[in-house]
Amino acid sequence: MAWVQLHIPSDPQYAELLEDLLLEVGAEAVSMEDSADDPLYEPERGTTPLWENTRVTGLFDADADLEHIRQFLREAWHTRTQKDLNDIEVELLEDREWTRTWMEDFHPERFGENLWICPSWHEPPEPEAINIMLDPGLAFGSGTHATTRLCLEWLDHNDVRDAEVVDYGCGSGILGLAALKLGARHVTGVDNDPQALDASRENARRNNIAEDALSLYLPEDAPSIQCDLMLANILAQPLLSLAPLLANQVRPGGWIVLSGIMAHQQEEVSDRYARWFTMESPEIRNGWVRLTGLRNGNGSQ
Repeated sequence: MAWVQLHIPSDPQYAELLEDLLLEVGAEAVSMEDSADDPLYEPERGTTPLWENTRVTGLFDADADLEHIRQFLREAWHTRTQKDLNDIEVELLEDREWTRTWMEDFHPERFGENLWICPSWHEPPEPEAINIMLDPGLAFGSGTHATTRLCLEWLDHNDVRDAEVVDYGCGSGILGLAALKLGARHVTGVDNDPQALDASRENARRNNIAEDALSLYLPEDAPSIQCDLMLANILAQPLLSLAPLLANQVRPGGWIVLSGIMAHQQEEVSDRYARWFTMESPEIRNGWVRLTGLRNGNGSQ
């Protein structure tokens, strides 16, 4: 199978914006590298890349509509920056080349104190820790983005044993799998992309998750349940529109964990969910925000 890479030069100020736009338009994976070709799949915690000449690369299926993708990127870029985005290099990449490149640069990483995400071809550095084996191929999220990292760290620091969990926008299933590995009773994963559900199912199999512990649905097929924990690592606008649906599936005393929110959007999203939840102070990482809230006992419906 062939892939297409889009390479876009950037300065440090706008590199993460390009990453976000590439993911929004459907990139299967995004990486950054400097002029010396040193890849950066995850900066040190609390830091951002400061290369003067950063190249942001998005990976797409060879059958993707490249004209639509480029048009989206240019229009969204202009809306956000009032600048033109003209330099988009297209490179055809064979599957074996892509796999080799990413296998070389994807390494085990710890989130919090006890939780590790490990590529499937690596031995876990701490076998006695809680290890999630993940193939970053078409993983729809390998834990490297700040939004996923914030959610994984919350799971590591909180007791989710015996919890009924909903992972809304599950992608690779990484958050739901982490919850199950940390003792959750059952996870309901919801995503509007059938390929994401396939990725979640495969990652669950790879991690020896019992078949009845993870249920996966498209949004229109998802049951309405009462959960102890709602995880939603998507984007701010869907979080705003989905607020009643997500809130009303969390039982009184249950938690909601929201991410995919940029710093300037946090107040609007927090205020929206404050109708149902006692919202905690936001956690901010590299310009991205995690919001958490405790469901009120008699919140508005």
